[in-house]
Amino acid sequence: MLTIGSRRFESRAVQAALSGYSDRPMRLIARRYGAELTMNEVVLDRLVLQKGKLRDEILSLGADDHPTCGQLMGSEPEQFAAAAHELVEAGYDLVDINFGCPVRKVLGRCRGGYLLTEPKKALEIVRGVVGSVAGRRPVLLKMRRGFDDTAESERNFFTILDGALSSGVAAITVHGRTVEQRYVGPARWSFLSRVKRHVGDRTVLGSGDLFTAEAVKRMIEETGVDGVMVARGAIGNPFIFRECRALLSGAPLPPPPGVAEQREAIERHLALAKSVYGASRAAILLRKFWIRYSQLHPCAEEVRQAFLDAKNSVDCAGAIARWYDPNREWPPVVRRDVPADLIASGSSLES
Repeated sequence: MLTIGSRRFESRAVQAALSGYSDRPMRLIARRYGAELTMNEVVLDRLVLQKGKLRDEILSLGADDHPTCGQLMGSEPEQFAAAAHELVEAGYDLVDINFGCPVRKVLGRCRGGYLLTEPKKALEIVRGVVGSVAGRRPVLLKMRRGFDDTAESERNFFTILDGALSSGVAAITVHGRTVEQRYVGPARWSFLSRVKRHVGDRTVLGSGDLFTAEAVKRMIEETGVDGVMVARGAIGNPFIFRECRALLSGAPLPPPPGVAEQREAIERHLALAKSVYGASRAAILLRKFWIRYSQLHPCAEEVRQAFLDAKNSVDCAGAIARWYDPNREWPPVVRRDVPADLIASGSSLES
């Protein structure tokens, strides 16, 4: 089991925060196929505090959307702490602090991964959030393995890591790339092993290059981390969570989802999106998901192109009807390697 503060989770694979993706529909679909703990997309602290429609959307969680962790990003300790309090009051089950986002405009505003260069300020934020939450929810911290590959950056990482745990943070998530690295090159899993040895029995979650259930199992076995955050690997592939559950419990890897089950997931995802965004907007917003769902289809390239060509909800419905026709005899579904475009596309997604 995965232990985060007072919470216990049977599944050790968590659906990570993904900017522009991990909204309510994605979380509920991930939960249906095996995710137990899900995360909302990262939000700016000031948006949580600023009255209006966006704040209302951030703070609205359905009864069927638990447990969900709210991830915050910002640069001012008092504002960060106040936003954490609001997330707790709104019913989020855990609160996560983002010190990992590598997006340039975020770094330019001294947020996200930039804070790994300022341990003093970073720990002020951590102490403020922990104090504001006041034991009502577990607090997590998301970090990359440093801002860059310098010795100073590594010292800063461990200063923040040790200080956060001493301040009451329940779990640390470590992405195996530096902030400067963004998504270029492989994540350094060996660093995760080092962090886990350093903190002993404190909870560490690993992140980076987790596109299959086999990779999740391998990361846990090779590094000793207590759990993982599945980010880009879950876009258009909620089935990865049931596959993780099977492998981590010692069961065989389930067969890949057939075309009929893929259609069921896509249509359920669409129905959820319509309930949140309305029919016309939902079809367009979900196109980025459907392009990823297409990678599971035995005619992946043709299906992907059909969704790329779709201009409106009618086109999308037509693509689904044609390419997921239950009366057509489809080739067997084959589990694929990770598409190169997915590896290259995530520079602004995973926090």
